[in-house]
Amino acid sequence: MNVTTVLTGMLPFILLVAATLTAVASAFLLKLYRRATIRAMNRVSATSQTAQPPTKTDKQHDSPPRLVIEFINEDSFSEKGKSWFEPLARPMRSMRTAAAGYFAGGVLYALILTTPWMINSGGGFLPVRVLWLFSCYLWPAVLAVIFVTTVSRKEIILAVSLYISLVLSTGLTALYFSAELSPWEIAYFWLFANAPATILLLSFLHRRVRSVGPLVLTFMIAGVTGAVVVVELFGMSDSALRTLVAIGDSMGLNAVSLLVLMHTSGFLLFGTMGWLLLFWIGRGYNSKNFSDQSITIDTLFLLFGIIQSVTLTFEGWYWIFTGLLAFVGYKLVTKTCFYFLFHRGSKQEKGPILLLLRVFALGSRSESLFAPFTKLWRRHGSISLISGPDLVTATVEPHEFLGFLSGTHSRRFVQDEAGLEERIETLDRTRDPDGMYRVNEFFCHANTWQMTMKKLARASQVILMDLRSFSPTNQGCLYELEQLLSLIPLEQIVFLVDQTTDQNFLEQSLQNLWLNIDHDSPNIVLENPTAHFFQSSGQPARSTRILMRLLLAPPTSR
Repeated sequence: MNVTTVLTGMLPFILLVAATLTAVASAFLLKLYRRATIRAMNRVSATSQTAQPPTKTDKQHDSPPRLVIEFINEDSFSEKGKSWFEPLARPMRSMRTAAAGYFAGGVLYALILTTPWMINSGGGFLPVRVLWLFSCYLWPAVLAVIFVTTVSRKEIILAVSLYISLVLSTGLTALYFSAELSPWEIAYFWLFANAPATILLLSFLHRRVRSVGPLVLTFMIAGVTGAVVVVELFGMSDSALRTLVAIGDSMGLNAVSLLVLMHTSGFLLFGTMGWLLLFWIGRGYNSKNFSDQSITIDTLFLLFGIIQSVTLTFEGWYWIFTGLLAFVGYKLVTKTCFYFLFHRGSKQEKGPILLLLRVFALGSRSESLFAPFTKLWRRHGSISLISGPDLVTATVEPHEFLGFLSGTHSRRFVQDEAGLEERIETLDRTRDPDGMYRVNEFFCHANTWQMTMKKLARASQVILMDLRSFSPTNQGCLYELEQLLSLIPLEQIVFLVDQTTDQNFLEQSLQNLWLNIDHDSPNIVLENPTAHFFQSSGQPARSTRILMRLLLAPPTSR
């Protein structure tokens, strides 16, 4: 068996099996992670005093002015001019800048993969052919831009439509200038170059496994490679194979059992190296060498590079390294771009902290808002939140997942006030190399979440409380509302509601809580205290922009 046959047969097989195992293993591991986290959340910390309900004391102040509850809907922004959304300029610019950096790396990636075709194909250097090949290999860069910038399906459809227009225009131009080409050959080449990697990409970028998919894929590729390589190595040597069969016979193993043992041994051997690679990634993440988003996009380009270079091996086995070279070129360009675009001197600039509170009963609806909103907010500052069953698998970060796999996940739970103070003092508030801030997730036991909520509220510059699906059953939210009214200036808080919110109960509860706020509350001196409630219509892109504007704008401009 020659090298070309091995590369064109073995490598796609490894990637296909690894991607399939990744989808299954990621879903299974996240299920275990969620179960372990929720179980620990329901426990009581032995080192912390059990939280007691707040005791009401006689008010030492006159009754405060009646709280004004202002409900803001999306229709009220239809007549707002572009200047009203100027506070969004900075995070939007950061998002577009990051997309430009990834796209620039994708351009060099596409040029490197285009070059071998121009070297090996006859007819010399033809600009039309170069442009066509380049547009085909530009697809990963388009996917990266979509992943970084889009917050709605409409935006995804628009980006894909623009790319399809580019491919069609270059393809039609190639057909016009080359009588040898047919429309079928044009379509086949694009599908042959991009479809396999795109399909495999979906196996670990589905929203339910996206948070850990790239890490699991890294391990699976290493393990499956070992399982295949060990069998191939023994198959290449008759004497080694006979020796192995003899050992198997002495152990009472038949041919099937021996084959399974060989695959398992190879998987474990190479899987160990994959495990070490995962922890190297985890250390790099902790050292802020890259963000969770850049890990995903790097995996995207590496996967495409490996698969797209397989087709080049028919011209010579050594062309298999083209994909790795293209990936290295992409990394060099992106790192250079991010160095200059997100200047190193401002890397230590601390962004504002947003505390995200919500109704845990929202379930998957929390994630549908969390994904587009945080994509934009994290271009402006960091996010703090208390882990809950709704977002526990959507917010898991590389070091948290690796801690779960290594059995140290329980150490991340807040045990007492001293540990909480230390954690808050060391909150990650600086940018990653690609300009993104991070999500700081706090894992709490049943008797430590109230203490954590109060201290996080004091440490945050702005608070978003998601009260969709709020009802009398959400007693935890009532506690949080009480603390916010007493501790935090109303101008720093935005509440989110929709048609599922029990607004009558919400308004009544707020007024009752308002009459009993602490005498030292920063809101007690307000002449016209106003709580701002944004009514979402369920359109992620528009809701995200308006929420960002309400959170970023100074109080006088609301």
